[in-house]
Amino acid sequence: MKYLLTSAGIKNRSIHNALLDLLGKPIADCSALCIPTAGYGHPLSGPGRAWNFISGKEPRCPMCELGWKSLGVLELTALPSIDKKRWVGWVRQADVLLVNGGDAVYLGHWMRQSGLADLLPSLDKTVWVGLSAGSMVMTPRVGEEFVESKPSITGDDITLGVVDFSIFPHVDHPDLPENTMAAAERWAARLGGPAYAIDDQTAIKVVDGVVEIVSEGHWKRFAP
Repeated sequence: MKYLLTSAGIKNRSIHNALLDLLGKPIADCSALCIPTAGYGHPLSGPGRAWNFISGKEPRCPMCELGWKSLGVLELTALPSIDKKRWVGWVRQADVLLVNGGDAVYLGHWMRQSGLADLLPSLDKTVWVGLSAGSMVMTPRVGEEFVESKPSITGDDITLGVVDFSIFPHVDHPDLPENTMAAAERWAARLGGPAYAIDDQTAIKVVDGVVEIVSEGHWKRFAP
């Protein structure tokens, strides 16, 4: 699988071009599935924000409104009640998975419970586009600052560990005064592993384990 791990979606031309590179064809020729699940685990989110994401009415985080050939909804909490052969087919037919923000630990739990996490290694050509928690779920840990469901559904800050670094999103966001670069540095020191702090104009592209920063903003890498 190929990954575009963003803080706030496809915010600028550089991130848009990185997405096109991963897809290998125009957006208008691509089928997408959007995954709103993470939002239900966040105390500040809920049905309204899930709808805004799905319907492309969240201008701060452009993803679903980019002009996809087709767009469907994959709600992970529903998958255990559906025949696996059916939903696996839906996922395999998609060119891209668009994954909403919210609570990354909650999202990771439902990726495991649904079986989607086990399917990811076989999706060689599929692109995963994460938004905030939708990106953080691919990391080994998110840090206690980003465990929104307290106590978390798993009791810790462990996520999927598909990539070997953690992500501190929304650096210096005007609506999140606590998300400073200094706070990110303290967060990274407590994690004790490689990590990136990224603002909303930055994304991390990962293909076959090779990491590339795509940015028109600012970011910082923290080494253990």
